[in-house]
Amino acid sequence: MNRLVTTFFYAGLLKPAPGTWGSAAALPVAWLLHVVGGPWLLALGAGVAFFWGLKATTTEVARLGQEDPSEIVIDEVVGQWIALLPISIGAAHAGVAITALWPGWIAAFALFRLFDILKPGPVGWADRRGDPLGVMLDDVIAGVFAALGVIALAALAHGVLA
Repeated sequence: MNRLVTTFFYAGLLKPAPGTWGSAAALPVAWLLHVVGGPWLLALGAGVAFFWGLKATTTEVARLGQEDPSEIVIDEVVGQWIALLPISIGAAHAGVAITALWPGWIAAFALFRLFDILKPGPVGWADRRGDPLGVMLDDVIAGVFAALGVIALAALAHGVLA
């Protein structure tokens, strides 16, 4: 069960770039969470996935004997869902389908992957912890940075460019 969770239904076993595959696998589940329960369910899903992922990651890291095995992608799932939260909130507020905000999906995905790969500032700090909490936390912070980027881009698109 821990392997199923940490690899997010085995998406983390796909090569190359398992983190990108994990982020991509998070997208349809985020859509489903939003459709079923809106932004609240997406946020709750991210929280549950974080805590369940932390527990499973702790077990898998010990089993595999590695600090941050590339197959563990539940952290990318959590971060990607956080990055998508502004889009979920915006869709709910506007009363439109979340898929209508497709440019935001692209921005959330691209920004999250960028922050996760480059690991600026606090993202890198969390990654350097070298423990299961660091495995999860760097992607949470990258997700927050991506969400802020999505908000900034939406403000630019709907304000300055509108």
